[in-house]
Amino acid sequence: MPEHHLRVTAWIEQTRPGGLILTTIGGWLDSSELARLTVHDDGTASGPLLGGQVSFMLARPHMPPPLGLLPDLSQGKEREAVIGAGVLTGWTTRFVVQLAAPRAQRLTMERDGHTEDVLIDVESGSWAALYEHGGQWIVRQDGPDALWDAVEEQLGRWHAAGTPALEEFTVSVTPDGQTIRW
Repeated sequence: MPEHHLRVTAWIEQTRPGGLILTTIGGWLDSSELARLTVHDDGTASGPLLGGQVSFMLARPHMPPPLGLLPDLSQGKEREAVIGAGVLTGWTTRFVVQLAAPRAQRLTMERDGHTEDVLIDVESGSWAALYEHGGQWIVRQDGPDALWDAVEEQLGRWHAAGTPALEEFTVSVTPDGQTIRW
């Protein structure tokens, strides 16, 4: 997330090469991990996630933007989902989902006689709504970014890699941005 990246960049500038930065990395889907970053001579930092579902209490509230008026969830393109909303219940899978949709917030609502899990990115206006129908998951999404397509792609890559544990993830921070890989 941009705010987190700016904070880490400032910490890198204040830390001599070889120094360590311990920071929480997470998103608005409420899955976070500690990262131990080593500062390098070139003004970058990298290191592993520590795993264990542990994080620091945030020094300043990092609240998601208000949802405001919800979009018309009856619009958008609908298709059968490859992956259902159940992935939003597990800590590790939710962390991987956040990598695909870092600004997404989740809400659950009753609509048209069924429960829908909704991801909304307020900043971009993108959203995805999932519901189960006849034993299949259906996704309807709209906006400039197909959120659930990105989630399925990210989870597919993670599964293809053998679902590595969070301790196998590496965070890299450069002046251009932050990446997390496994």
